[in-house]
Amino acid sequence: MDELEIKHNKAKKMMLWGGMISMSMTFAGLTSAYVVSSTRTDWLTKFEVPTAFAISTLLILLSSVTFFLAKKSLMVENIKRAKTLILTTFLLAVLFIYFQFTGFAEIIAQGYYFTGAESSITTSFLYVLVLLHLAHLFAGMVVLSVVYFRLLQGRYSASHTLGFELAHLFWHFLDVLWIYLYLFVLLYR
Repeated sequence: MDELEIKHNKAKKMMLWGGMISMSMTFAGLTSAYVVSSTRTDWLTKFEVPTAFAISTLLILLSSVTFFLAKKSLMVENIKRAKTLILTTFLLAVLFIYFQFTGFAEIIAQGYYFTGAESSITTSFLYVLVLLHLAHLFAGMVVLSVVYFRLLQGRYSASHTLGFELAHLFWHFLDVLWIYLYLFVLLYR
């Protein structure tokens, strides 16, 4: 690898870190607003966090494991296994999304909507947090698709991993972000 390529790789990693820090600040602002809003008289204190969100949390943790194993497979040049594990990660992400929407159905079954007379500030915050995370997860799924197609094209190897590594880092960031959001909403009443 020449010096220019090393500089480009470092710049790409720094851009990803800048983006992840920016996303973290967005969610920190939203959770701060959640805390401030919890002092309102109309804040729900007995709201049940949907059990589907617990299932989706397990799924996203499992997706981190499969992506980690895919990276390990790539590093030992087991491309076939890496492809299978990336597809598995993608499938787990689809299941995560399914359970997120199942969680929304549970919220609606409790009688709370995003807007309107049956809405509450508590559940409106929850909708915003989950939907914003899902938007970022969708971006992660696009990245997973790119990684998979590049694996099919033979563009990754143990010595050429930059795009794969960036996707891997971003995926783990999304997982940690969801776990933070889930635990925050679950524990902060």
